[in-house]
Amino acid sequence: MRFGRLSGLSSSFGLRRRAGAFLADCRGVAATEFAFIVPLMLVMFFGTVEFCSAIAVDRKVTLMARTLSDLTSQSTSVGDSDMSNFFAASTGIMYPYSTTPVNATITELYVDPTTKQATVKWSKGSVPRTPGTTAGVPAELLVSGTYLIFSEVNYQYVPTIGYVMGKTGINLSDVAYTRPRQSTCVFYSPSTSC
Repeated sequence: MRFGRLSGLSSSFGLRRRAGAFLADCRGVAATEFAFIVPLMLVMFFGTVEFCSAIAVDRKVTLMARTLSDLTSQSTSVGDSDMSNFFAASTGIMYPYSTTPVNATITELYVDPTTKQATVKWSKGSVPRTPGTTAGVPAELLVSGTYLIFSEVNYQYVPTIGYVMGKTGINLSDVAYTRPRQSTCVFYSPSTSC
């Protein structure tokens, strides 16, 4: 009877010792932590890459709008070939990103002295404005009897991966206003005059 009781105590003690050794064993902790952390780190990595690309494209959209406005305002008159060259030069700014989703428009506005509203004189590009219609202009640019070159650029940025940002993309846009530099207005042949 005594031998059976000692045998039971020793097996109980051995079971406790094995359970304690199992709990103290740390060999698999690193692998378990790695399995939990890797998905989070990958999401953070690809999210950073996508956000950085979106910021770079947004900056290029701003540069494109400024370039279109600036190139046009340096001329006294422009024609269709000039417009083609302006758009070609500005889309070169988008490299290495695709230029397919770019919509760019150049418009000349005239600020009417009586109404203080900017009306469209001519407009060329992806989405041209109708001559004679009004356009919203910041109040500080509404100087009576002056002309403005107004450029608009829209770009649909679609992320490469699409898990962190929306797969449909983000619409990035910017506008730029400049005054004609060489003359009172920029003549667009043959349809308009100053």
